[in-house]
Amino acid sequence: MTSPPMDPTSVCARPWAAVWSMLVGFFMLMVDSSIVSVANPSIQVGLGASLTATIWVTSAYLLGIAVPLLVSGRLGDRFGQKTMFMIGMTVFTLSSLACGLAPDIGTLIAARAVQGVGGSFMSPQTQAMIVRIFPPHKRGAAMGLWGSTSGIALLVGPMLGGLLVQYSGWQAIFLINIPVGIVGLILAWRFLPVLATTRPRFDWLGVALSGLAILLVVFGLQEGVSRDWGQVWGPITIIEVIAAGVILGVVFVVYQARASHPLIPLRLFRDRDFALGTGTIFLIGVSITGMSLPLLYYVQVARGLEPIMSALFMMPSAVMGGVLAPFVGGKVVGRIGANRVAFFGLTCMAVSMAWYTMFLTATSVIWLALLPGVVAGVGNACMWSPVSLSATHHMPPADAGAGAGLYNTMRQIGSALGAALMNTLMNARLTAHGIDPAVASHHAGALSPATAASFSEAMSQSMWLPAGGFAVGAVLAIFLTGQAGRKS
Repeated sequence: MTSPPMDPTSVCARPWAAVWSMLVGFFMLMVDSSIVSVANPSIQVGLGASLTATIWVTSAYLLGIAVPLLVSGRLGDRFGQKTMFMIGMTVFTLSSLACGLAPDIGTLIAARAVQGVGGSFMSPQTQAMIVRIFPPHKRGAAMGLWGSTSGIALLVGPMLGGLLVQYSGWQAIFLINIPVGIVGLILAWRFLPVLATTRPRFDWLGVALSGLAILLVVFGLQEGVSRDWGQVWGPITIIEVIAAGVILGVVFVVYQARASHPLIPLRLFRDRDFALGTGTIFLIGVSITGMSLPLLYYVQVARGLEPIMSALFMMPSAVMGGVLAPFVGGKVVGRIGANRVAFFGLTCMAVSMAWYTMFLTATSVIWLALLPGVVAGVGNACMWSPVSLSATHHMPPADAGAGAGLYNTMRQIGSALGAALMNTLMNARLTAHGIDPAVASHHAGALSPATAASFSEAMSQSMWLPAGGFAVGAVLAIFLTGQAGRKS
């Protein structure tokens, strides 16, 4: 398949200024996907919440992004990527203020959901605009920067969160978005181009089916353990909620195949790189969100590290990712091939997750666990760019909004499922070791030696979930064509 030409209506005199302007907001968006992980114990104590309710602070945000993403990509095609990006950033910034002022866990969860909706308006516009303002043979560096920004932000989030929680309280992780959002809005207004728009018909039935399917499945997984997989609404059980979500998902796919104006252009999946790329990014979403929860609970609750020290615990990954990522999207992928680079990166991530399980004990030399963090940093730098480049390599400009929306939806659904599955697994492993999950709300260092040992083992066992997700992602990545990023 030959690469499509650049959209002739999409002229941008300063494309790199546009990219950097978008990445300010996109970086803020991605940081907020992981920054809460290091603050979870403090939020749980400060608001008197359960472990499940606290993890809903992350899940509500991820769901808020995932549910509207498919239509937000289309809204960018209809009203313009610049307009939707700026609306999203405005909603995101204002809801961040509401998060920082939240008096209870319910208000915080609701504000995080609205924050996620703002993020859903921003996210697909960044990728769609890159597809439209760069021809395929020059898209590698820009899409590589976009992909590496995702990875670096997810690692920087816990570090930044640790510093803010230690010195300013958990509220600061949300309030810091206010000045960043204002700066981002100014840059977007100044440098983002106004591109030609289309008038796609909106498949509102598809929006409803997909949104309900995602919501029911994630809600069921998230609430299953705390409700002992029993009733949730009257006679309706958690298992029935999940089953209903799966059935609606199947109905949605069948309906999309027959719809005259589908929400998802299924023809995109005829391209092998797009199909494998979206599958791989789904698994990355599951794993990257799941990995930080048990790791940071371990260092704070079982080993007694303060938030700032647990943030430094993540530094090797962030430093390695930040140093290597700029070279991967352009030079490395261009020489070696996107499939090989992605396979290497995902394999490194799987190995590092398995390696972590060896160190998560109550008596290990905790700083030795920095070593798998270095491997994770290498993997993180090498997986985002080649996967995103592959998925968008043959994407027609007319489908840029829908394709970017679908790609980002798969990542966000994976992230929401990753948080829900990890909540289920962590609760299950703690219960299996005879520990009340509420012990996770204890202050650092408050556990007895025996409880700390059991808590550590439960967190160690939980790390096998992201290890498996990254391993399966590596298998998918090796079957990418490897054409993306290479000069024609």
